[in-house]
Amino acid sequence: MGNYNKSFIYFICLVSAMGGLLFGYDWVVIGGAKPFYELFFSISESPVMQGVAMSTALVGCLIGAMVAGALADRYGRKPLLIVAAVLFTVSAIATGLFSDFTLFNIARFIGGVGIGVASALSPMYIAEISPSEVRGRLVSLNQMTIVLGILAAQIVNWQLAEPIPADFTSADILASWNGQMGWRWMFWAEALPATAFLILAFFIPESPRWQALHGFSAQAKNTLSRIGGEDYATNSLSQISESAKSDAAVQSGGLRELFTRRYSAVLLLGVIIAVFQQWCGTNVIFNYAQEIFSAAGYSVGDVLFNIVITGVANVLFTFVALYTVDRLGRRSLMLIGASGLGIIYLILGTCYYYQITGFFMVLIVVAAISCYAMTLGPVTWVLLSEIFPNRVRGVAMATCTFALWVGCCTLTFSFPSLNASLGSSGTFWIYSAICLLSTCFFLFRLPETKGKSLEELERELVNS
Repeated sequence: MGNYNKSFIYFICLVSAMGGLLFGYDWVVIGGAKPFYELFFSISESPVMQGVAMSTALVGCLIGAMVAGALADRYGRKPLLIVAAVLFTVSAIATGLFSDFTLFNIARFIGGVGIGVASALSPMYIAEISPSEVRGRLVSLNQMTIVLGILAAQIVNWQLAEPIPADFTSADILASWNGQMGWRWMFWAEALPATAFLILAFFIPESPRWQALHGFSAQAKNTLSRIGGEDYATNSLSQISESAKSDAAVQSGGLRELFTRRYSAVLLLGVIIAVFQQWCGTNVIFNYAQEIFSAAGYSVGDVLFNIVITGVANVLFTFVALYTVDRLGRRSLMLIGASGLGIIYLILGTCYYYQITGFFMVLIVVAAISCYAMTLGPVTWVLLSEIFPNRVRGVAMATCTFALWVGCCTLTFSFPSLNASLGSSGTFWIYSAICLLSTCFFLFRLPETKGKSLEELERELVNS
């Protein structure tokens, strides 16, 4: 990493990326708790209430993402990261504490707001802190912590859930430790990393780009000097200043400014990238793993173990992304991911069509997770954190994150209906078609961003 202060850079990036860790844990933990809290709250026979429980946090995500950008542009990135940490901590404790279904959902909503804020701010903050040569790798740390959070939730769920005998009825499960207390501890386990994030967030600096654009040049220079020395700080401040001057004629107006013709092309690109990361279909494997593996011939007792296998693959192949995103580039990885998933889902749908079951199906699902983990998962966040100009990055990142969570909501809501009407085969064939169409879009419309400063990208994507 050249002459940069590696320990300082990695500390602030890893602390910020803890928002991703909690994002991943909070998002997935409910899947393992699902078979137990549904019995506890007597909603196992109510698809509507099941949908409410699964989607309450997603609604919170939409709200969090919607407000994060404007607040971060006004008050800074660091205060909003602290707010997200508070929300995660409160939600983790309250979700496991409540025995009332309404209060349970309110607690899940609070955690969802934290996810929305963290998912918008953590990658943006890291991008604004990072030197351009290693920005892709450092922003990908956020995705690494997301998948570690996912794996942590899967392992916690697997280890906390006591074995369920094959002859257990629903009443037996409800009366068991799993049905009364186990699902609560799945949520409570999040409180430990959430508290650590809350404490450590006070020790990271504010984004130097935000400081420079809001009249805190001395503080910005101090942070940049700690990152790369005096010359690096001077050059970076000069580029930020030139970027601000080029935008001097444009009045800052948040969303109003973002939706002007000046930013329309880059905003459209960001929204498509964000929505596709969800509509590619991979995340239904995490949210509806029980249904997917049951359709592949597995019993409920084997599902949690199979979910852990997918989580391990998710982590291992995210490491591949860390070492390729600044070498192969963002565009190449997005093309590999979209086309690769299109082919894998075509095979997976065909296997479901011919009712193939067993371990081969697990391998195909793991292949899909692996392809996603080393391409679309991390690279989406890298691109979204890079392509927008300094003056609108906060609100633009929030807008795209909002679009991403809208995509997640529609994916989550549509899967049960698609699966019921078209079967698993037809559902994954639809995801395959979406992936292959997106490959064509990326081939013609997605630029390469590796190795360029944020100010250089602004000149190319907005001012050109």
